[in-house]
Formats: sequence, C-alpha cells, structure tokens
Amino acid sequence: MSWTKDSLIQAAREAAAGAYAPYSQYHVGAALGFADGSVVTGANVENASYGLTLCAETVAVGKLLSDGLRGQLEAVAVIGGKAGQLGSGAPVSPCGRCRQMLSEVAQLGGTDPTVWCVGEVEVLEILLSALLPHAFGPANLA
Repeated sequence: MSWTKDSLIQAAREAAAGAYAPYSQYHVGAALGFADGSVVTGANVENASYGLTLCAETVAVGKLLSDGLRGQLEAVAVIGGKAGQLGSGAPVSPCGRCRQMLSEVAQLGGTDPTVWCVGEVEVLEILLSALLPHAFGPANLA
C-alpha cells in the first residue's frame, strides 16, 4: 500500500480544487484508496438542473469502474467546504447515494473500507458498513 491516511486526505483536498460548483460554491473532493496502492479521486460537478449534479464520490466511482478497477477498496477520504475553506466546520460524510455507490465497489471485493470524513477540528473515522448498514448490493440480485 503506497497511500496513507494523510496522503488520501491530501488527495481529496487536491481533488476538491477541481470541483465545478458555480451554484453552491461548495467544493467536495473524494479520494479512494485501493489494496494495490492506487488512488482514484473525484470532485463534485454541479449542473443548472440541480438533480443532475454529481457528488465527488460518484465521480470517483464512475472513473474507477470505467477504467476497469473492481474491488479491493480499502479507504475513502472526503473533504468539503466553500472554496478556500476546505475542511472548515463539521466533518463531511458521503450522502446516501454515495454510500450506496461506494458500497457496490466494496462488495465487489468483499471489503469494508474505512471512511475518513474531514472537518476542521476532527477527522471522523468510520467503517462504510456503519454508514450504510444492511446495504443492498450485487448479491441481492442473485
């Protein structure tokens, strides 16, 4: 493993700089760390039709799946805030849709990744299964 908690948080911070958030001005970055040492990042992408907005975690999952990466997700770091104020305030956690998207990737490899939700004073550390207990996934369709 070539990434660490700190480097994954930094990767999420750097990803947030690429956010397209002209409406909310709220930038979010996510970094996903895998057992092979790879890191995939994403930033939120807003749309004038708000329902079409993509969260940072969803962008990262789309990137990794389209690149053929499956399973072995070990950790996720998420950071958010107004431009220039990333990580200020309370820790940011993945929304419900993102929890489901991350769960699908984790289930493909049989992992339960640690999620680091970055805030100004603390970094909340929690397992994905605690964020999304009794998750629906590929096995439910068999």
